Amino acid sequence: MNGGAIIAEILYQHGVGHLFTLCGGHISPIFVESEKKGIRVIDTRHEATAVFAADAMGRLTGIPGVAAVTAGPGLTNSLTALQNALLAQSPLLLLVGAAATLLKGKGALQDIPQLEVAKPHVKWSASIRKVKDIIPTLNEAFFQAGAGVPGPVILECPIDLLYPEAIVKNWYRGKGNSSPSSLVGKARQWYISRHAKGLFKGVDSPDWLNNRKEPVIPAHSPSQLDKAKRLLKRAKKPLIIVGSGALMQPEKVQSLSVALSELRIPTYLSGMARGLLAVEHPLLLRHKRKEAIRFCDLVILAGVTNDFRLDYGRQVGRKKCISINRSRKDLYLNHKPNLPVQADPCDFLIQLAKHNIQVPGGWLSILKEKEQEREQEIHLQSNEKCEGINPLALLKKMEELLDDKVVLVADGGDFVATASYVLRPRGPLAWLDPGAFGTLGVGAGFAIGAAMVYPERPIWIIYGDGSAGYSLMEFDTFKRHRLRIGALIGNDACWTQIARDQVTYLGSDCAVNLASSQYQLIPRAFEAEGEAIKNLEELPVVVGKAQKSLQNLCPFLINARIGNTDFRKGSISV
Repeated sequence: MNGGAIIAEILYQHGVGHLFTLCGGHISPIFVESEKKGIRVIDTRHEATAVFAADAMGRLTGIPGVAAVTAGPGLTNSLTALQNALLAQSPLLLLVGAAATLLKGKGALQDIPQLEVAKPHVKWSASIRKVKDIIPTLNEAFFQAGAGVPGPVILECPIDLLYPEAIVKNWYRGKGNSSPSSLVGKARQWYISRHAKGLFKGVDSPDWLNNRKEPVIPAHSPSQLDKAKRLLKRAKKPLIIVGSGALMQPEKVQSLSVALSELRIPTYLSGMARGLLAVEHPLLLRHKRKEAIRFCDLVILAGVTNDFRLDYGRQVGRKKCISINRSRKDLYLNHKPNLPVQADPCDFLIQLAKHNIQVPGGWLSILKEKEQEREQEIHLQSNEKCEGINPLALLKKMEELLDDKVVLVADGGDFVATASYVLRPRGPLAWLDPGAFGTLGVGAGFAIGAAMVYPERPIWIIYGDGSAGYSLMEFDTFKRHRLRIGALIGNDACWTQIARDQVTYLGSDCAVNLASSQYQLIPRAFEAEGEAIKNLEELPVVVGKAQKSLQNLCPFLINARIGNTDFRKGSISV
């Protein structure tokens, strides 16, 4: 059994059903043996896409998503996606190829100090030294990816530990002289042969259970629940903000949804938590969050950090605050809560909901009035005329037309931020965005990962025309693997998120303008489908075509020519 087959067996034992990769000679045994084991191998057109797909798998299933990339540039191409997963706290395993163990540091192809390069972007890293070390090291990698605060881990897999023993020993024989006559030559040949033999020592009877550990999740105490209950009893205007950190146990999302309903506290949902409450749920709030925090007397942060999204803690200020977070760092970042709970937010809220807590009804009515005011503002702005389709009007119509089972993937700046006000996830775990890193280019990879988890559901990427440029080539991947992925591009021929403030503050549009390109032609190069629209009346017909195309496992892209509005004027984040 070669090293690639051992890796495939361990992946299978950990419940991994998909491996995302871009092929490379260093790692061929990993994906070849994985396919033999029944693991579906999805090959992409860029390493970052493979890692983004693994990130999405980890978020949606709770099982670390797995990607394999080749050495050197394969790793460096993955770094942005790794850092995105680190900040989003996604469980992810990256298997990266490496130069042969005997040739490290000697100028081998694509040989760089990979673990040093990757260290700032991962939670844990290791390199395999011998074939017998694959099982315990890989088991430890899975443990580290899911334990405590989940995150990406990297395992370096040298090429000579992956291929069959006979092939590797033949490679090494070629590195010495065929018949060395000098003493130095004989010593070199002996050393190389000894090294090759040592790589495979002790692999005849693999211990498949070696070092297998279940991830440990930090738990809350009964006294913390009691303190939270007392704070809630005294509160007259409580508020809950639920973030991605509460969705680290996907198998419990339905219980979490029920708990939020039973708590009867006005609730804002952000990130992966979007969709936990039904679109018309009476407790769900979507607008005026900053204003609601200002007037509340108790805020519960469930998997939410006081970073730039809450103005570095200034929005919470001196309000009574309960914060639940697996990460101790995030728990205290920029703000010290009255009740800090280092635990899983999902488990805490489920238990808290079992207490009978009465919340004054007048407080929710006030917030709902503010909610309706903002909805009316959005409605009026969606009717404003502009050159091109009003983006708000486009998205409102898209909201009406999308399938009830749709999964939404957000990849963009201005257009996608506008979409977050309008498009509503149809249920839990049906919205994917990059998270705190604000990474452009996640769209294709996230969509591929979602399509693996939900093979029967339509996946729609909401693209800005700038961000679309990062991954449109992956329509080739969508088509080859017959994925139900559609894309809507808001095409205003501009990096509008940047242009808004750059033009205002610096008086220049340098480097922010794009061409009004025919993006719908790109899928056709891969025998997929695409159409452009220039007015809102065309959208229903084209979306209908797209939905039929996705049912037939043919990807579809809509290129919508949108205009500029002042909807998000002054939205720069610092």
